[in-house]
Amino acid sequence: MPAAAGGPKGLVLGPLDRFLFGEWLPRSDQPIDLVGASIGAWRMANACMADPAAASRRFEHDYIREHYAPPPGRTRPSAADISAQFARSLDGFYRDRIDEVLRHPRYRLHVVTARGRHLLRREHTLATPLGYLGAFASNALHRRALGAWIERVVFSSGAGPLPFATADFPTRQVPLGPANFREALQASCSIPFVLRAVPDIDGAPRGAYWDGGITDYHLHLRYGGAGGGIVLYPHFQQAVVPGWLDKGLRWRHRATPALDRMVVLAPHPDWVRTLPNGRLPDRRDFAGYGHDVAARVADWSRAVSAAEQLADEWAAWLERPALDRVLPL
Repeated sequence: MPAAAGGPKGLVLGPLDRFLFGEWLPRSDQPIDLVGASIGAWRMANACMADPAAASRRFEHDYIREHYAPPPGRTRPSAADISAQFARSLDGFYRDRIDEVLRHPRYRLHVVTARGRHLLRREHTLATPLGYLGAFASNALHRRALGAWIERVVFSSGAGPLPFATADFPTRQVPLGPANFREALQASCSIPFVLRAVPDIDGAPRGAYWDGGITDYHLHLRYGGAGGGIVLYPHFQQAVVPGWLDKGLRWRHRATPALDRMVVLAPHPDWVRTLPNGRLPDRRDFAGYGHDVAARVADWSRAVSAAEQLADEWAAWLERPALDRVLPL
């Protein structure tokens, strides 16, 4: 099961997560790899807790009400301020429950991060913007060329190889443990220029670590594994975009043979247009609503409440599967 980056967009998947991990998957006993980037990594970590539905509800409540107030005399908080507040949130959320996540009897968690190379090896006022400019230009020429600036580093609980092929991009796998859990999760959520990079994560190669969505925005990967099972993907849109820098490159939004075993559970665009503002919650809303935090909380809460329909329709489909609802990506 992949879980995409995308910030607040992922909030509408909360009801579906609670049904999948709280009701449906407990009826089976096969091991499952959970692969997440950014907010998706946090969602999948919550799925590994003893009460995944309760963890999901707490995460949803806290995320919707998160507010980053600018210091006096400034119009917006600094990346350092946001990173410090986010670190406190993670610490409070998982404080004594990290082992609970890492030792789940069925689920193996994979947290995707992006490690900077060359100019991006260390965060720097001048070098970092220049490095990302080079990364953007390289990626526009060829996705694999992005590997000259960024490499994929995946932190995995338990033993065994990654559940996807890595020939597409420079990749390292690092054990995920109590000493690096919070750092890895924070790095996977650290959007460049919005949060600070996480430096020198324990047990991993030295360097600056950023949001896993940079390399794998929607985790468009060639999944493998014994038995050729299905990749079930609760997603907030129908396209599976490879990397963060590919958002504007529409020709990279098409399906590829890598997704042949993937089933995407995505809301119809017509349903999305019924939500507040006619769209999914968005990271830009933090600035768009300004100091009117109550209005943002109310609109995001309405969107999540409406998303109960997604879980209800999937549950109903499982009872009486109708193949005419299954469309090609």
